[in-house]
Amino acid sequence: MRRPWRHPTARHGAAELCLREVGDLLPRRFARRAAAAEDLVMRLQVHRKLDRHTGCVNTVGFNADGDTLISGSDDQKVMLWDWDTGAVKMQFHSGHGDNVFQARFMPYTDDHTIVTCAADGQVRVAKVQDDGDALTTLLGEHDGRAHKLAIEPGSPYIFYSCGEDGLVQHFDLRTDTATQLFVCRNSLTKSGYSSHVHLNAITIDPRNPNLLAVGGSNPFARVYDIRKCKWDGSSDFAQPSDCYCPPHLIGDRGVGITGLAFSHQSELLVSYNNENIYLFPKNGGLGPDPKSSAKIEGSEGSKSTMFASGEAVYHPVPQVYVGHRNCETVKGVSFIGPNHEYVASGSDCGRLFIWRKRDGKFLRAMEGDERIVNCIEPHPHTMTIASSGIDNDVKLWTPSAIEQARVLNVEELKPRKRKAKLRHFALPEELVMHVLARRRQPAAGEDSSEDLEDNTELLSLVLQAADRDNLSDDSDEDEEISDGSGSRAK
Repeated sequence: MRRPWRHPTARHGAAELCLREVGDLLPRRFARRAAAAEDLVMRLQVHRKLDRHTGCVNTVGFNADGDTLISGSDDQKVMLWDWDTGAVKMQFHSGHGDNVFQARFMPYTDDHTIVTCAADGQVRVAKVQDDGDALTTLLGEHDGRAHKLAIEPGSPYIFYSCGEDGLVQHFDLRTDTATQLFVCRNSLTKSGYSSHVHLNAITIDPRNPNLLAVGGSNPFARVYDIRKCKWDGSSDFAQPSDCYCPPHLIGDRGVGITGLAFSHQSELLVSYNNENIYLFPKNGGLGPDPKSSAKIEGSEGSKSTMFASGEAVYHPVPQVYVGHRNCETVKGVSFIGPNHEYVASGSDCGRLFIWRKRDGKFLRAMEGDERIVNCIEPHPHTMTIASSGIDNDVKLWTPSAIEQARVLNVEELKPRKRKAKLRHFALPEELVMHVLARRRQPAAGEDSSEDLEDNTELLSLVLQAADRDNLSDDSDEDEEISDGSGSRAK
């Protein structure tokens, strides 16, 4: 009679191999555990750089087989790569009129159907033809930038989009139709008018594709059951089935959500700007309307208490991941490993951060960009990672280093000297107004001496703004590292 398998948490890899040989560890389980070994994470290094784009690379992703990488960029192009050799399999113009924010393969289409969204608010589909060309078609639009798409697991036809207009749309490629499901609003109740949430992220629970999570310019990550939505497009409001937020961030208008991800176990990973990353267990939310009658308080141990209608309800405190900096851009967050054993995120310091999921232990911080890392996507089968950011290339990371990286504490990381880029400084309001005013050409006969004086003032304003930006960059370097315990990790 076969003995029951036990989790060999403290065993060495050779011991697990012996267990597999005598039948106490199933071969498939052994393979998955070996692929998730922490030793592989500590040996990650750059395998190859893919540098054919001419603008920032805003999206990367692997196909189901893992042999092809897709990328989209500010140059409005979509490229398909043989990432191992660095060869471009094909490239085409996305059809968008602005920066491509996301590009994804639809499942079970032999990589011939690609959906994209962009800063122009459009959602498009590209059909790869037998001759290698790609025909793109407009499916729907948002009133504002469309940041993310969510593909229904296992479906070659169904996906969703979200945008800065707060709108969530459903797409069916069998009919090439878009259905406006609902607008996500700041108020969690239907009564009264409320402004919409600028949505940055959307994701689907892989174990229950009816559950859709969205997040944006609001501290709450909201999970909706699409079966309860009106499919005729007549609803301007939808009640979430659950809401997730760390207790100390409820009511904090200074934070918002930039990235979301569901794990294989239906855990929800939430990345906040100007804050940390939090992992919520399945069914660990605060309910559909935590602000109406709930009071959240911390308690000892791993529980937080919610008092609603006089009754105490206990919720697990989310696991927190600290050390990175998320202030300047919309960054995603990802699980890596065959069973989602690790959490990964980019940072404003140009590094990739990796933590152990179960306890939040910081493992790696790898130099990934001259300025900011925005995207990290795992390979579907192996410990391989694709990353991108402000640089015009995609970096592929494989566990090929001969020596393991040294284990560091977050406090040991040194600030990086970042290259100042004039195109990134924030123009003061008076300069913007002045530039707009000066677009009017002087009429014939007008005195140009005043124009010369105005142009001198305009140049002075530009130089002052650039100086302020350089000073800001220098001050950022002094704040790059958090102590690892505060709620505002840098």
